[in-house]
Amino acid sequence: MIISMAFALVAALPDPLAAGWEGKPVCEKLHEDTRQRVLRCTFAPGVGHELHYHAPHFGYALSGGTARITEGGETRTVTFPTGFSTWDDGTEGHEIVNVGETTIVYLLVEPKAAQTR
Repeated sequence: MIISMAFALVAALPDPLAAGWEGKPVCEKLHEDTRQRVLRCTFAPGVGHELHYHAPHFGYALSGGTARITEGGETRTVTFPTGFSTWDDGTEGHEIVNVGETTIVYLLVEPKAAQTR
């Protein structure tokens, strides 16, 4: 029952391309084919990304900064440098807000084979 409720919540959330901030998009699709989708997400100071889910993806900070991330009922502040990269197995849902003084630009590469939605 808990698993099905969690899945229903995730299914109801937008993906990173559909999610925006205060009614405006923050991510743009740079490329999509049968194997992958590539997004560039830009967050000026004070701009965030409303609650959304992620399929498994590779992320790369084209321009780093400081963000407040709320996920799983917990909030943390993270500073990551330009050039930071990571693999993420997916996120059931999180929200991010740029709380720093510089614009954050983040690249997301989503393999299609890894997407289950």
